[in-house]
Amino acid sequence: MRSERLQLGFIALNDAAPLIVAQARGYFAEEGLRVDLVREVSWATVRDKVDVGALDGAHMLAPMALATGGPGGLTPLVAPFAMNLNGPAVTFASRLAANMGGLLNAEALKRLVARRREQGTSPITLAVVFPLSTHNYLLRRWLSRAGVDPDHDVRLTVVPPSRTAELLAEGVIEGVCVGEPWGAAAVAASVGVTAVRASEYWPRAPDKVFALTAARAAADPAQMQALLRSLLRGAAWTDAKSNRAELAALMAEPRHLGVPAQVIEASLADIVFHAEAANAPQPAHAQWLIGQMKRWGHLTADTPAAELAAQVYRWDLYAEAAAGVGLAATPRLAAFGGL
Repeated sequence: MRSERLQLGFIALNDAAPLIVAQARGYFAEEGLRVDLVREVSWATVRDKVDVGALDGAHMLAPMALATGGPGGLTPLVAPFAMNLNGPAVTFASRLAANMGGLLNAEALKRLVARRREQGTSPITLAVVFPLSTHNYLLRRWLSRAGVDPDHDVRLTVVPPSRTAELLAEGVIEGVCVGEPWGAAAVAASVGVTAVRASEYWPRAPDKVFALTAARAAADPAQMQALLRSLLRGAAWTDAKSNRAELAALMAEPRHLGVPAQVIEASLADIVFHAEAANAPQPAHAQWLIGQMKRWGHLTADTPAAELAAQVYRWDLYAEAAAGVGLAATPRLAAFGGL
């Protein structure tokens, strides 16, 4: 086992909890790992630092990890661990919600889009955390199913998750699909209202992964397994409802999220960190996301989905670690239909 300190990155979101808990409760140390957690501001920074080796691994958007293995990608990554299921929510600015006739759904948004077009006013500005994100594809599907073209009927932009409330309050954006606790923080500040949660229209939606370069994972298999065992233990502790108050207090610390504990605890309700094999990197989830990436022009149409999914979502590494902590064999999903 290597003796150097591992630099593991995270973004200030609830779904970074397995990493934060594994560090705080000593699971990394018990596996002989010396870990520094590094809070980053943007997903692009996380990706680039993992690519150049400034981070040994990181909490990452699943489609971002998949994109590195596609045509024109950076250094190929592997994602042997899923951080969570569910979590994102669509939050509208309070001012926008007031103009939707009390209906916080995509159909009401479509009517408002048409009204603005007739009046010749600016299109509605909605935001996601990164183009290569589950949030982007969830929002696009939610809009398009109601007949709203996300590329022509609204303006889509990218914002850092932690600036959600500020940008909603300033009117820079009028809605956002973002991971918690940032939607909940906007609601608590009375600048936003929750329109829909991913878990309400796409239960058990895949979200973040733990990713690292394929070369880094292969360089020290024992260290890789120690990392995964630590994360599995962290996810299991995080998922226990009896630990939620303690978890919220830990995540509220300024070095982690810096959000009031009561806001964090309230925003944890629908997120799944471990139960029912939530940490398994299901290739079927990856293939569905790859389909969305192709649909919206983020991967070429001829990208082999099954091959890319198997290359990035390393089921074998996860299965070995799961066996190492006494978890029963996890069934693979034969397919995942999404929405």
